[in-house]
Formats: sequence, structure tokens, C-alpha cells
Amino acid sequence: MNWLLVIAGAMVGAPLRHLTDRAVQRRHDTLFPWGTFTVNVTGSLILGLLTGAASAHVQLLLGTGLCGALSTYSTFSFETLRLAEDGAGIYALANVAGSVAAGLGAAFAGVWAAGMLWA
Repeated sequence: MNWLLVIAGAMVGAPLRHLTDRAVQRRHDTLFPWGTFTVNVTGSLILGLLTGAASAHVQLLLGTGLCGALSTYSTFSFETLRLAEDGAGIYALANVAGSVAAGLGAAFAGVWAAGMLWA
């Protein structure tokens, strides 16, 4: 039955990713993939909050299901490659460095916040 929790979370996460990506990208007239950046950092923050602070079932529903469908490594990779191929190497490097730094920062912040909230 655990797989049902993952599916339920993904059913929310996938459309949320698409809608968030489009809404954020629409507000920025730039080559930089702000929508994907936003969903990936948000997913990292949520996973950080869940780490050690949520039950196994909540982790399956929100961590694996919702965050797994919300965040997207494949789109990040494709958009970075596209930027590099289109001659926007600076944007490509900024996307890689910014995504890794912000994603790790968000995950650490989530773990810290969870510790403060549920300690």
C-alpha cells in the first residue's frame, strides 16, 4: 500500500510543478530557467523539513511522491544543456552553481527548521 502514498503525492506534485514553472517563468523575461530553479529549491526545502521530522508514511506521500514529482533533475539538465548550446554559457554555469547551492541551502534550512519546530 505504500505505493499508493507515492502515487497520491505525485498526482499533486506533477501538476504543481508544471503550474509553478509556468507562473514563475512568465514573470521573468530571461533565458534563465527560473521556474525549474524555483520548484527544485522548493522541493529541497520540503525534503529537508521532512527529514527526521515526519513519519515514514508522510515521507512517502510528501517526500517521495510530492517532491519527487515537483522537483526535476531531468528538466534542470536539459535546460542547462540548452543554455550552453545556445551560447548562454554564463547562464548555464549560473544555473548549475545556483541550483546546487540553493538546493543544498534549502535542504539544510529545512532540516534546521524542522529541528527548531519539532525539538
